[in-house]
Amino acid sequence: MVVIALGLTVLAGAAAATRPAATPAAAASTAKAKPAAKPSVPVDINSASRDQLKTLPGIGDVEADRIISGRPYRSKADLAERDVIPTGVYVSLKGRIIAKQKAKGKVGVP
Repeated sequence: MVVIALGLTVLAGAAAATRPAATPAAAASTAKAKPAAKPSVPVDINSASRDQLKTLPGIGDVEADRIISGRPYRSKADLAERDVIPTGVYVSLKGRIIAKQKAKGKVGVP
């Protein structure tokens, strides 16, 4: 038994010695994973098309239709508060959406 254990130790050491060492540049490139790109312009849940809504993570056909049928929204939090989408989905996309309000005012009044 002792001989076998020593033999495995020698083989393991030899295998480690034959592996190439990672270069600092290779280690740095693998350590820097890029986060998923956010859209540069948030999606307005009060005016976005079905296709625009479906670009959001966790939003498919059913969720997009539910968002559209529940308009207008006072705030983006209405999506979770009114159970339009699950809270977890809302949390994952709340930084990517907005709820613009229609301008209220009298036209032609200075």
